[in-house]
Amino acid sequence: MEPVVESDSDTAKSPLAKRFRGFLPVIVDVETGGFNCDTDALLEVAAVTLRMDENGLLHRHETFDFHIDPFEGANIEQSALDFTGINLECPDRPALPEMMALPELFQSIRKAVKEHGCTRAVMVAHNAHFDLGFVNAAANRCEIKRNPFHPFSCFDTATLSGLAFGQTVLAKTCQIAGIEFSNSEAHSAAYDAEKTADLFCLIVNRWQELGGWPLLEQPEA
Repeated sequence: MEPVVESDSDTAKSPLAKRFRGFLPVIVDVETGGFNCDTDALLEVAAVTLRMDENGLLHRHETFDFHIDPFEGANIEQSALDFTGINLECPDRPALPEMMALPELFQSIRKAVKEHGCTRAVMVAHNAHFDLGFVNAAANRCEIKRNPFHPFSCFDTATLSGLAFGQTVLAKTCQIAGIEFSNSEAHSAAYDAEKTADLFCLIVNRWQELGGWPLLEQPEA
């Protein structure tokens, strides 16, 4: 497991890095062939990076998404395909093997981490440990040593939504929060990741507006 490196120096950190103790939040969504990250196929993965404006508010930045070819021997439940609407036989499905898609995705995330002066990415997702498990399992299958995500820490928007809106289902939470949500477009990794990013930004920004950020400067020792 790659060690987590953290620095005590804030000299090169952007305001976004300082907001999350050196971590860069990256919103992720996966579509899969089932619930078991060790045996079931990863079929889609998307990641959304964030930016912070001059007022300290978060906004969506770039979206990276990939359709994935099931790994050899992967289990795929028909119920999962029915739920997501993924057609593995579609000739227009631009799928890549995990070995090609994940390094490209991770490289884009590492670039964003570096640009913001962060030490590492932290995954943000709806029911986040599900998505983190599938991404980590795929990285292990591909023997990728430079996984940009913290290996176990994550921000879960289902939990945050329960606190902020009293709902944990993404579609219902977006409706209450005033975020447009199309059920016909849902269960696409890119669409769900972008809506999750909008929700995360809204909650974090609302917390700032209520006085929770920026933190008071700590007195010098």
